Amino acid sequence: MRIALDAMGGDNAPRETVKGAVEAAGVLGFEIFLVGEKYSLERELDKYKPFPGSVRIVQATEKIGMDEPAASSVRKKKDSSINVCVNLVKEKKVDALVTAGNTGAAVCAATLRLRTLEGIERPGISIVIPTLTGVSFLIDVGANITPKPEHLLHYAIMGDVYMRYVLNKKEVKIGLLNVGEEEIKGTALIKESHRLLDSSSLNFIGNIEGRDIFTGKCDVIVCDGFSGNIILKVSESIADTLGTLFKREMNKGLLTKIGGFLSMTALHNLKKKIDYTEIGGAPLLGIDGVCIMCHGRSTAKAIRNAIRVAGEFSVHQVNKHITDQVKNLVS
Repeated sequence: MRIALDAMGGDNAPRETVKGAVEAAGVLGFEIFLVGEKYSLERELDKYKPFPGSVRIVQATEKIGMDEPAASSVRKKKDSSINVCVNLVKEKKVDALVTAGNTGAAVCAATLRLRTLEGIERPGISIVIPTLTGVSFLIDVGANITPKPEHLLHYAIMGDVYMRYVLNKKEVKIGLLNVGEEEIKGTALIKESHRLLDSSSLNFIGNIEGRDIFTGKCDVIVCDGFSGNIILKVSESIADTLGTLFKREMNKGLLTKIGGFLSMTALHNLKKKIDYTEIGGAPLLGIDGVCIMCHGRSTAKAIRNAIRVAGEFSVHQVNKHITDQVKNLVS
């Protein structure tokens, strides 16, 4: 398995990206192409000598900052690390790419150069979220903030495929995020999307509300990128806030400290379930290639797990299954 890593992307690059790549190469045995400024990457790699021979550097003289405009930066900075990564995928020199860099730039570069899969109009970023019954799949969380109804239908198809072939869920339930369960509620976009989903062969259970997101009521939650991104950011904030509040309470007295100590195993297991570094990255579904998006604050652990996700995506031939299912629904 060959993975291109945008080693200059993210708040902690290249320190954490290089460390994550070295760890992934050692544990997974993948061939990792570190894409970025050669001198900076060589300096980081020197910390891990002897590092696996499957880690190598691909020079990129530019990088796109987290606050730079996506489309114009992709066009102007042709030798940016994300553009070089995408080109490696396009030229079939690697099987997948991983980036913790500018999300908009990554989506733009991947869509423009790799194009979308046959039958898919717009890509969607998806994440696996913990629920009371296991996990659910939320799509879209930021790639497309003004979708059309057919785009949401495509998201449902792609989510169904990912749950079946990567997460091994045999019976996949699809839900459409709305302000109420009734068909008559919601915007024109949601009402028409509901009609398309209801008339498809997917196991569509209807509208779900915000309170249903973490209950496990459905396996795939479909929404526009604007709503999905807000859900993602609020969820991250709640997890961080609860962790901080718990530490404060635990330090208020001897009894609470003892209680906290006795609960440590349970708390550790809970942290693993809600920790984004355990999940690693979010697949950009719908492009003709494999692109895994990471949190901008990704640590080496998150990068390592994102590289693992990229490998799983390729092995399970997710894109082939998506195109096959789109054809079956259309025919």
